Amino acid sequence: LAKVYHTHLCFASVYHAACNGELYSRPFIESFEETPMLVAVLTYMGYGILTIFGYLRDFMREWKIEKCHIAREREEQKDFVPLYQDFENFYTRNLYMRIRDSWNRPIYSVPGATFDLVERSSNDYNWTFEYTGRVVKDVINLGSYNYLGFAENTGACATAAGEVTVKFGVGMASTRQEMGNLKRHEELEKLVASFLGVESAMAFGMGFATNSMNIPALAGKGCLILSDELNHASLVLGARLSGSTIRVFKHNNMQSLEKLLRDAIVHGQPRTHRPWKKILILVEGIYSMEGSIIRLPEVIALKKKYKAYLYLDEAHSIGALGPYGRGVVEYFGLDAKDVDVMMGTFTKSFGAAGGYIAGRKDLIDYLRTHSHSAIYATSMPLPVVEQIITSMKCIMGKDGTTIGRSRIQRLAENTVYFRRRLREMGFIIYGNNDSPVVPMMLYMPAKIGAFGREMLKRNIGVVVVGFPATPIIESRARFCISAAHTKEMLDRALDVISEVGDLLQLKYSRHKVLPSLDRPFDETTYEENEE
Repeated sequence: LAKVYHTHLCFASVYHAACNGELYSRPFIESFEETPMLVAVLTYMGYGILTIFGYLRDFMREWKIEKCHIAREREEQKDFVPLYQDFENFYTRNLYMRIRDSWNRPIYSVPGATFDLVERSSNDYNWTFEYTGRVVKDVINLGSYNYLGFAENTGACATAAGEVTVKFGVGMASTRQEMGNLKRHEELEKLVASFLGVESAMAFGMGFATNSMNIPALAGKGCLILSDELNHASLVLGARLSGSTIRVFKHNNMQSLEKLLRDAIVHGQPRTHRPWKKILILVEGIYSMEGSIIRLPEVIALKKKYKAYLYLDEAHSIGALGPYGRGVVEYFGLDAKDVDVMMGTFTKSFGAAGGYIAGRKDLIDYLRTHSHSAIYATSMPLPVVEQIITSMKCIMGKDGTTIGRSRIQRLAENTVYFRRRLREMGFIIYGNNDSPVVPMMLYMPAKIGAFGREMLKRNIGVVVVGFPATPIIESRARFCISAAHTKEMLDRALDVISEVGDLLQLKYSRHKVLPSLDRPFDETTYEENEE
């Protein structure tokens, strides 16, 4: 039996053998190294100092000694329900504004392996920005979700989308149920169903709304939703809008999930103790802030044991995992029919926009008449549809080439190589070895902005993440690896990361990994499936 490894947040980690190893057909390796005590103490001290100075500055603003640019409620509105949460407003004024230049940077080109960046500056400590007129050329892009490199303005996808734009225009100006349903939309849905190996599929124009507007159609009052604590905001919003009872289980923790399932079966609904009408488990394929992969074999085993339903969000895993890019289900060698509701987006691996729901035909037929996204939303624009169809056919090999398969293989190679090199350098990185989302821990608030600025000075574009997207002491840089990255690009980026890591003292890991000789990628990472 393959050894299975896992760690959980808040545990002193490196790797632990997981139970239920018989459910896995391949090694499952994840790491969440515990924050060093000194780093945690210094991080709390940093936030404490910032908070003290924040209150001092608020005092100065109150007495008009310092000007405050942030929106405030007028005096006559003070008796109404507050528009702004007190702490969030305080955080925005005094912490976020100090590093605001690290976000919302305008780019000037296709977000491919490299991009051009519009330079801007601020004369009032990031309250406002002015463009300098200079464009920073050929910045290596480690921030975009361009997993398979289809975010490009040349090649078959761009050509096909351009031709459709000329012929059909950009907008549909109607919903699918009225005048906005074209034959190409139906072809896309049949292709998605074929790609995933399910009976039917339905496409939507917005990825976020695919979750937030469809979950309320699947669950309601008297239903129970069990949600991973790190689920995306779209899943959380959809669960809240449904009116169902929501209970949260620890991230990727099957013991926590099983306890909630067992309690739900034993006790039923509150007060009445009637059985729940439906129990729906919400999970993601790859968690975009942790880089972890869902323990899908164990989730499916629990779902079957307790007769629950499973809703799987593959926004980050579709196209990025599995030997043929079919996502986390294929990655574990499972049957797609064991997942009741398969959701994914076209915004990442396919370089387009929108999302899909796939599963049994009766499920999709139900959503066509009950989903708010299906009834009220404008149809997906035809150029976007064409981009998805062309890229998906490329991935499936239906274009008569092996370009799609080679991109999937290259992404897997780049991911393993990049993660291994970061560990060897001494950085703390989170997540699964096969996840193209690579979080690298920064911790301290001052290092969030400093890391982003120092990397940009060296022509590397990165995403830095802090509260409220992460716990307040777990700030991080999040790298997204792409098949479009060459080894030379990754080596250049890794050299710069190491240099900036030494400058800012970011190499926190206490588990040193000996550097290994560069060698060809291990072809067993994705073993050929025997037909």
